[in-house]
Amino acid sequence: MKAMPVEAKKIFTKSLVITFSLAFLLLTYIWNSTSTFGILSAFPYFIILYFIFFSIGNPTISDWFSRELNGELKRLIIFPSILIIIYYSYIILNGSNPFDGTNFLFPYLIFFPVLLFSVKSSKSNQIDWIDFFAFTLFLLPITLVKFEPSTSIPFNGDGFDSVFRIVVILTTVYSFSVVRGIKDVGFYPIFKWKYLGIALLSWISFYSFAILVGYLTHFLEFVGHDSIDSELLSKILWGFVSVFLHTAIFEELFFRGILQNMLAKKIKQSAQWKIFWSWGLGILILFSLLVGYTIDGNLQWLPALMTVSIFIAAYLIEKNSKATLGAFTALAIASVIFGLVHYHAGSIVYISLASLAGWAYGYTYYKTKNVFYSALVHALVNNTFLILGIKLFK
Repeated sequence: MKAMPVEAKKIFTKSLVITFSLAFLLLTYIWNSTSTFGILSAFPYFIILYFIFFSIGNPTISDWFSRELNGELKRLIIFPSILIIIYYSYIILNGSNPFDGTNFLFPYLIFFPVLLFSVKSSKSNQIDWIDFFAFTLFLLPITLVKFEPSTSIPFNGDGFDSVFRIVVILTTVYSFSVVRGIKDVGFYPIFKWKYLGIALLSWISFYSFAILVGYLTHFLEFVGHDSIDSELLSKILWGFVSVFLHTAIFEELFFRGILQNMLAKKIKQSAQWKIFWSWGLGILILFSLLVGYTIDGNLQWLPALMTVSIFIAAYLIEKNSKATLGAFTALAIASVIFGLVHYHAGSIVYISLASLAGWAYGYTYYKTKNVFYSALVHALVNNTFLILGIKLFK
């Protein structure tokens, strides 16, 4: 094994600092509501998983890791094997059967993308349809199949996230960044004032438009707060951190770091962005109409209108700017897909605004090449209703 780069050691140190800071925040929140066993059984898993979480996606670490593995299958399967052991041991430690229900399928889920990418002929920078195949077949069971118990950290408490969700995230980053070698996934913490400014501008721009649409469609109402006290501030802080780590990071990794990223690379390779734009618009407008007219209520045409608007914006930018070829076509496709998968919300306005929010998140990712900043916008959007005292309707 070659010596670890000096920069990698600095990254690991920073990851430890972030992890222990987060652990302290969690401890202060659950101290009075969780048993001693619950805390002691959760914290080793929390520290280990989040340390990897904040490290593995950094390009310096993932490139070094990839070189050490050298494409050898017996080495490639060590990391996912450790993740599976962590998952099952956490369930056993807390008195549950790890093989009840669908849990016996968990190793297949974790090994699938690793083994698929390990047999590819080369780690070419060229994106092909096998990459999208792997993405789809990995994402679908994660979102459609319920794995129980929930493996929350702590097990019977209300923590930031679950062992299941973190292991899936780590598997995704490892499979696509380390094993497959896809660049610009952007799964690592980094602070830059410029990136923060872009994120905040995206958030404000989206919510300004969302409030306008919400009022016109009677989707939201300002109810305000009776008082601004420490309880409300604590609720806002905890809600933000929880959404950022549980929902936002997960969705931004898949929709921006993987899907939008691969689409942009594929379109650029083809040098035919208009073909992708045309097919994307044609297919997604049909799905938008299907979604709109299978939900009860008015404004069934709104998802389709939002889809057309997003694609027109992408077309104008692609045609008249010096942006990277295909970047905004990929952004439009990923944004609308992101909106449509919120069909479960059962609200036409919500789905339409989710597509627009997808544009805000995707634009932030495009400018920063970092999903932590798109996740920051995502978490802010999801918590603005609480911050401003807004009530949402279907």
